[in-house]
Amino acid sequence: MRQRNRNTCARLAAIVLAALAVPPTLLSCSRGSRESPRKESEVQENRKVSIGFSIDTLALERWQRDLDVFMNRAKELGADVIVQNAGNSVEEQNKQLLYLMERRVDVVVVVAKKRDSLTESIQKLRAKGIAVISYDRLITDADISLYISVSTEKVGELMARQLVKLNAGPRWFCILGPDEDYNMTLIKKGIGKVIAGKGIGIMDTFYTDGWNYDLAYQEAVHVLTGASIPDAIVCGNDAVAVSVLQAIEDYNPGRHIALCGQDADIAACQNIVQGKQDFTIYKPITQLAADTADYAVRLAKGTPPEELVPSRTVINNGFGDIPVIWLDPQIVTKDNIDEVIVRSGFHTAGEVYRLARGRNAADAD
Repeated sequence: MRQRNRNTCARLAAIVLAALAVPPTLLSCSRGSRESPRKESEVQENRKVSIGFSIDTLALERWQRDLDVFMNRAKELGADVIVQNAGNSVEEQNKQLLYLMERRVDVVVVVAKKRDSLTESIQKLRAKGIAVISYDRLITDADISLYISVSTEKVGELMARQLVKLNAGPRWFCILGPDEDYNMTLIKKGIGKVIAGKGIGIMDTFYTDGWNYDLAYQEAVHVLTGASIPDAIVCGNDAVAVSVLQAIEDYNPGRHIALCGQDADIAACQNIVQGKQDFTIYKPITQLAADTADYAVRLAKGTPPEELVPSRTVINNGFGDIPVIWLDPQIVTKDNIDEVIVRSGFHTAGEVYRLARGRNAADAD
C-alpha cells in the first residue's frame, strides 16, 4: 500500500515537472490557436485617425466654408481634427506645424501663408512619418505627400476667355493676391495662354500683400485716376473685386469697366445679378474640402499617395514631382448663376437676389 502511494506521488511529480518545462512560447501559441490575433491591416483600418489642419487665416468667407465642410466630413469618417489658425503669420504657422507634430497627428493639411516658407517644419513632420497635404495653394520646396486644388491655371484661362467673349477691350490690369501665393502665378499663366497673339496686353500687375483689401482699393484708385484707364480688371479673388468695384464707384461712377474675380463669394454673386461685376469663377469648394478629408484619412491608414491619383498626375514643386488632384472650375455669369450657384446649394436664391430685390423695390417707390 505504501509502495503504491509512493508510485502515485512520483507520477504526479513527473507530470508537474513536465508542465513546468514547457517553453512559454508554446503556451502562448496554444492560446493563440483558440483566439486568433487581428490582422495588422485590420487594426490599421479601424484605428482612430487624428488630422491637423493648418490654415494661414480664417478671415475670409471662403476659408470658413472650406473648414466647416472638411471638419464635418472628417467627423463622418471617425477622425479627430485639430485646427490651427496662423493669423496671417509665417512664423506662427511654422510654430503651429511643430505643435501638431508634438500632438502626434497622422496627417497635416496645410493652407500655406507663404509657399516657400514651411520647408524645415514639413521636413520634421515627414521625418516623423506624418503625411502632409498641400491644400488649394501649392507649397514649394518641401516634401509634401499630396497636392489637391481646383486647377488655378484653368481659372486664369476661363477669366481670359470670358473677357475676350465680352469684347472687354485690349487693355487689362491685374490686381491679384500676394505674389507669395503660387496660385497667382498659375492665374497669370492661364491668362497668358489665352491672350497670346490676340492683341491684348496686361498693362501691369499689382500683388496685394497679405490679401489686404485696403491696399487693393488704393491701387485701384491709383489706376482709375491715372492717364490710362484699363478696359478690364482681373482680380485675385472676389473680395479684391469688391474693393476695386468700390474704387470704380467712387472715382468713375457710371463708367463700366469689365471686372472679374474668383470664389463665388455672396457679395460677388449679388454684384453680378446687379450688373456691377461681370462674372466670377466658381470653384467646387464643397467637393474639394470633403475629398481632402477622405484623402487625409486614407493616407493616415497607409494608402500610398500615388494610389490616390489614378491618372498619376504630378506637379513639380521644386522639391520633386508631387502627386496632384485637380478639380475643375466654372464661370458664373448673370445668365447661369441660378444653375451653378443656387441649384447646387452654394448660396440660396434669397441670398443672391436679396440686394437686387431691395433695389427694385426702392426704385418702384
